[in-house]
Amino acid sequence: MESTRLFALSWRAIVLGVGLLTLLTWPNARAQDEPLPKVSVKGTIKGGKSLLNPVWTEAADPKNHRYTFRKPSTTVSKSAKNLSAYLPKELCIVALSAGKAAPKSQPIPIHVSGGRTTPATLVVAEGQNVQFVNDDPFPHKLYDAEHKQGGLGAEETKPAGQRIWKPPAVGVYEIRDEYFLSIRTWIVVEPKAAAIGRPMTTKPAEYLVPDLEPGPYNLQGYFMGKPVGKPLKIEVRPAPAIQPIMQPLVVGVTKKKGG
Repeated sequence: MESTRLFALSWRAIVLGVGLLTLLTWPNARAQDEPLPKVSVKGTIKGGKSLLNPVWTEAADPKNHRYTFRKPSTTVSKSAKNLSAYLPKELCIVALSAGKAAPKSQPIPIHVSGGRTTPATLVVAEGQNVQFVNDDPFPHKLYDAEHKQGGLGAEETKPAGQRIWKPPAVGVYEIRDEYFLSIRTWIVVEPKAAAIGRPMTTKPAEYLVPDLEPGPYNLQGYFMGKPVGKPLKIEVRPAPAIQPIMQPLVVGVTKKKGG
């Protein structure tokens, strides 16, 4: 009788011990299963004024009949006469991961408006859908300029219309419009493109790259479908939500004063 009672007490102690151990370890196990919150990095750009969209070079060629002559104006400052890219539209800043990145679940939009696209350069992971949105009151007919296999075929997109396309492979796809020669857009498929950001519209010399998981990355600027400047190694921490990058991201050549 006494042995039976001792056995029952021992069994209850084991059950209580297992239950207590489960309660103590369950929050840690749950925390390991949950993904860490994503953060953004913020920094400055160096050399952006040296970037020039080739559409303007095409327009300056008299053979293309796409330019106008203007007399120099004494009321316009010299700095305002220097052409440079509009960085929030034309410069794409990519966070390149160590391994292959997964595509986003939703298509990434490219808006067509006023004879241009926003953005003009887009870098995506392999397998990513891209959505062209026509914001103009007239149709567009976008196509892949190199007519690659599986590339974007020439189809008309009516006003307020949309068109979804998935680039078939890694590489660079130049997109043009049969109706408007001023449209020249580049889509780059980069397997390690984990997240993208752009210079801010209010402060073009500063950038923000959101939606980053903690870990090491290389920040790289892309312009006209090509990497520009120098890659910048960064380490993203779990917190805070917005992390400043102290070293500037070089995207072009910076001219020295007086040189």
